Amino acid sequence: MTEHASFPSMLDPEPLHPETVRPLRRKEFERLVELGSFEDERIELLEGVLVRMNPQRAAHASVVSRLGQYFGRVLADRAVVRQHSPLALSDDSEPEPDVALVAPGDYARAHPAAALLVVEVSESSLRKDREVKAAVYAAAGVPEYWIVNLVDRVFEVHRGPRPRERLFASVTTHDATASVSPLAFPDVIVAVGDFV
Repeated sequence: MTEHASFPSMLDPEPLHPETVRPLRRKEFERLVELGSFEDERIELLEGVLVRMNPQRAAHASVVSRLGQYFGRVLADRAVVRQHSPLALSDDSEPEPDVALVAPGDYARAHPAAALLVVEVSESSLRKDREVKAAVYAAAGVPEYWIVNLVDRVFEVHRGPRPRERLFASVTTHDATASVSPLAFPDVIVAVGDFV
């Protein structure tokens, strides 16, 4: 059967109102992962919805790798640098950011539930990273969220989460001539031009 233009590939929840679509809980998602349900898929749980992650282009993968190596080198034992690894942020969200700096600890039994800094490298996912993921990270109280915007060749730095409002109080843009430092590690200088 071929997909017809009048039949969308995703369910539009609007016709189901007043009934509601039941969101998937993080614990349920983790159990499905343990059972091998998503072994051939790159997905993450965002606000109760399974979201397919886009394939990575070479530029995206290169920036993620270089950022991870840089943070690993300059932070040593002060933080754990995680790449494409889950964060158990809430009952309905378990995103897999491109890079996350988390407090030192043993995460063999459970994913970290907090991060000092989360970084998403964005090309085709820019809208999702600005709107959906920013809201998820702000609601979870992540103190700082960077978007490495490869489209416009800038860093978008989000700080001051307002969890109840699901937004960040401050969003600044830094071009290739600028440098930024994570709030948790003000001695670490990241030259934007090295990554965009």
